Amino acid sequence: MESFGQRLNHKIRACGTPALVGIDPRWELLPDAVRTTAAGGKGTIFERTAAAFESFSRQLIDIVAPLVPAVKPQVAFFEQLGVPGCRALHSVMTHARKAGLIVIADAKRGDIGSTAEAYADAWLAGEDPEAAAWPADALTINPYLGSDSIQPFVDCAVTRGAGIYVLVRTSNPGASDFQDRISQDQSLYEAVGDVVQKLSEEHRGSSQYGPVGAVVGATWPQQLSALRERMPAVPFLIPGYGTQGGTSSDSAGAFHDSGLGALVNSSRGINFAWLRKPYSEQFGQQRWQEAVEAATRDMINDLATHTPAAALKSPTQTPPS
Repeated sequence: MESFGQRLNHKIRACGTPALVGIDPRWELLPDAVRTTAAGGKGTIFERTAAAFESFSRQLIDIVAPLVPAVKPQVAFFEQLGVPGCRALHSVMTHARKAGLIVIADAKRGDIGSTAEAYADAWLAGEDPEAAAWPADALTINPYLGSDSIQPFVDCAVTRGAGIYVLVRTSNPGASDFQDRISQDQSLYEAVGDVVQKLSEEHRGSSQYGPVGAVVGATWPQQLSALRERMPAVPFLIPGYGTQGGTSSDSAGAFHDSGLGALVNSSRGINFAWLRKPYSEQFGQQRWQEAVEAATRDMINDLATHTPAAALKSPTQTPPS
């Protein structure tokens, strides 16, 4: 069985990019054609909205699957629709796995003891998409309850060839309210980062990176670079690029010279590209799929220009797994 780190690196190298596309369906931003079709369907408002989310997300996956290594469905947008939304989410995740994508479920789970074990068992399918109720390769988790709340996820990830991404330095403006608090001469996010590094190093085997990753926002570029030095064995997931104000240059410090080490996420900027210039002028809503593809390609080129990701396209580059 390949570890999550090995599978992820193979996929990143095969695509030649660390671009990650978030899947964040929002009813008010969906193309009119998708909403009209759903509105004319049968069932409750939740069932009709879930059908629209599923249709849109599956089309999005078909567009980006040849271009990027991974997608990140935001679980909350589906959960808000109850059972129909959960059915739609499962269908979307399954579709992404069949398309050959790494699927990172953005659910930010976190608890202790048997509850954490249940969350891990439910979400971390890993290498075999049928090994869990939800076919995720990896899952985002919240470490606020302490290291014993992380360990059940680590154990399950190691067993199934899955990965986890621990919230370390999040991209939102209010992150500093708690994460910057100093105790015993270090910030809270540094203390979490040290635990993540230790766990990932313990389980990385022959891979360059272990199964325990870190969520670190592009909106904090100095902290991002410092955390990379602090966590050499940790794969990063970087939100905040694009709509939240982070740039490719802000993300550069997360990468090693090989171009590996991180996935950079864009959700709204790609999902709803046709709503902003230049894509709105070039494609408009009627050609929203082309706008999505163009925005994805532009992100890939942007990362290759301003981060070490350019090394992924070099024919002489042969980084370790």
